Amino acid sequence: MGRIKVAELPVFDAVDYLKTDQACAEYLTAALEDGDPALVTAALGDVARARGMSQLARDAGLTREGLYKALSDQGNPSFGTVLKVLRALGLQLHVAPAASA
Repeated sequence: MGRIKVAELPVFDAVDYLKTDQACAEYLTAALEDGDPALVTAALGDVARARGMSQLARDAGLTREGLYKALSDQGNPSFGTVLKVLRALGLQLHVAPAASA
């Protein structure tokens, strides 16, 4: 039997697509709509990486290490930290009635 050649696909990184405020807002909104806190933290981490962690940490009044830890896979940022990061990103959290089932 011959070998099957497997094509190597590029690794997907959402950061590559988070170039505008609108893209970041839509990405975070989709994560919030999912309702999984870990997904929201991961999405916020992606947006933070897209914007630059060092400057974002300074703007949010956090250490860079603290921001990395809070937004890591094992992170569990406080709501206050989430709000600081959103504010530093120039984004706002909005609440709307849930869609009826």
